[in-house]
Amino acid sequence: MSLEFNIADLIHKGGVYDNVEGKTPDEVYRKISTMIPLPSEMTAEAVCTALTAREHVLSTAVGDGIALPHARAPIMKTENDQQICIVYLKEPIDMKAPDERKVFVMFVLLTFNSQSHLKILSKLVTLFRKPQFRKLLERHAGEAELMNAIRELD
Repeated sequence: MSLEFNIADLIHKGGVYDNVEGKTPDEVYRKISTMIPLPSEMTAEAVCTALTAREHVLSTAVGDGIALPHARAPIMKTENDQQICIVYLKEPIDMKAPDERKVFVMFVLLTFNSQSHLKILSKLVTLFRKPQFRKLLERHAGEAELMNAIRELD
């Protein structure tokens, strides 16, 4: 399979979750790891542990109220298992972002190798630089609206 990734497809696979509760990244990761559609060989506990361990090394907050939680090492077994989960938080949380803004949305990256992880990150950062995309995130746009915007902006 090629390493060309369709961000919209990866988000469709992972899902969009709104009003997720949690006062700390660990609480949010614990909650969302049970909500994410995982392949049969992957457990919610393994995902939560991987996300939490990475966050304890260095914040995944990137600024503008956005965080990119991910494991330190890819945890999915195949390219087909890769997904991105968009998580809108009920209340923004402090994740020590470079711009000191509280995080209100997380793009949880579940990837299967470092090369695909970096490619996906690069595509997401390009989207985050577009003011119209950030505006959609700020109003907690749903999956269909985000898909359309991603396809237009990509």
